[in-house]
This record gives sequence, C-alpha cells and structure tokens, in this order.
Amino acid sequence: MEDRLFRNAMGKFATGVTVITTNVNGSIHGMTANAFMSVSLDPKLVVISIGEKASMLKHIQQSGTFTVNFLSAQQQELSMLFAGQIKENRHVTFGDLQGAPTIEGAIAQVSCEVASTYMEGDHTLFIGRVKNIHLEDGEPLLFFNGRYGALSAETTLQV
Repeated sequence: MEDRLFRNAMGKFATGVTVITTNVNGSIHGMTANAFMSVSLDPKLVVISIGEKASMLKHIQQSGTFTVNFLSAQQQELSMLFAGQIKENRHVTFGDLQGAPTIEGAIAQVSCEVASTYMEGDHTLFIGRVKNIHLEDGEPLLFFNGRYGALSAETTLQV
C-alpha cells in the first residue's frame, strides 16, 4: 500500500486540533497534533502519539508531563506556528494550569503525567494520567481532508 493512499484515507477522519505543551527545566515546548484520544474514565487517561523524528518526543520523555490544548476556531495561526508551517519567530504567551504550560484561549486544557509509554511503528504513544482540566466556551478548530475548518450553525447537531 502506498503512503499517499494511507495518508489520504486518514485525512477523511475529521479531528479537532490540539497543541501539546510541556515544560523542560523552565523551557516551554509545543507541537500541533491531532493524534489524541481519551482512553479511560476510571482512572482518567488520555493518549497522544508523537513521531520518532519530532523534537517533542525527547521533551516529553524528559519532563514526564504534557498538556493537551484543544484549539478554538480562532487559533488556526497558532496551529500553523506549532506545526512549523509558519517559519518566522513569533512570541507566544503561555498560561499556567497549576504548573502545566497552556495555550491561552484554548477551549480545553488537559494537563497530564505520563503513566506509560509504548513504541509502535514510527511513533511513541504516551498514556497520560489526567491531573487537571480547564474549560472555556468557544467553537473548536477542526481538520479534515488536509484543511482547517470550523463548525457552522447549519452543521451543528442539536441533541
């Protein structure tokens, strides 16, 4: 199977967009990721997937912690910055969730302690034990078919 076919198929799964942050010896690091999911309610666990070539891999291994920041529909530029799509240096102001670095304006911030690590293929899966959560109102930034998007009033399901 060709890599492009696999990537195209995975792009058909609409996801939210997150920025994963961590603090290593007072230096905050971040990367855009959509490979995130909740794992368990009891105990409260989530998983993120980090590629073997990503510098974030060693940062999370060193810190033993990470924060998942769910970006709002207004934060596409931040996603692009942390994905390396914007090359120029920009100042980012980070928030703090009881010692965990956060992206201000994110609609959810979930701070975690690494509970376990699994290497599979060309990625490492970090299972995180949720330590704290902060929520904000707002619409999520979405990613589908290689493009950013947002919910609209016409497509939002009412339950």
